Amino acid sequence: MEALKTVSEIDGADLVRRARSGDGAAWEDIVTNFSRRIFNLAYRFTSSAEAAEDLTQEVFIRIYKTLDQYDAKHGDLSNWLMRLARNLIIDDYRHRQRNPQNTMADDVDDHVYHLRSVGSSAQKEMERRELAAQVQEGIDKLPADLRTCVILRDIEEMTYQEIVDVLQIPEGTVKSRINRGRIELAKILRRMRVVTV
Repeated sequence: MEALKTVSEIDGADLVRRARSGDGAAWEDIVTNFSRRIFNLAYRFTSSAEAAEDLTQEVFIRIYKTLDQYDAKHGDLSNWLMRLARNLIIDDYRHRQRNPQNTMADDVDDHVYHLRSVGSSAQKEMERRELAAQVQEGIDKLPADLRTCVILRDIEEMTYQEIVDVLQIPEGTVKSRINRGRIELAKILRRMRVVTV
């Protein structure tokens, strides 16, 4: 019994074929299936919902323009799309590191959280969001090289080899940066009093 959790290889190839032939519904399916994951990744690198939305849109424009390069024989649609998205988002991140004039992240205080209901579940949701914002703030304080590796390994859950392929650096360097990044993030979160241990 196959769960339709992600687009399968066959469905992916069919969706790409249909989207390339101008089927709007097929393209909509691709966007619907992957927009949340791509947005989440973009947000981790930009720390700004607005910038992440813009970057997600740019990624989908690029994906649409390169649909003819997808080959189901080399992997499923999910892997191909996310690899392309990661590469584009990391390229954007590197560009912003070299040209920092527009890299101001959203101020956490600017975000207004709307309570769905009064009660413990609303309180827990607020605490969860506050913790997520604090952890993101800690990630933002990491040096760029460590931040990239920590996001790809611990948030995107990429393998060491996938990170090596994306960043084009030796595996030992990847492992070292992940380890140093985790240690540094723990120190930052302790200083911010997010964690006490």
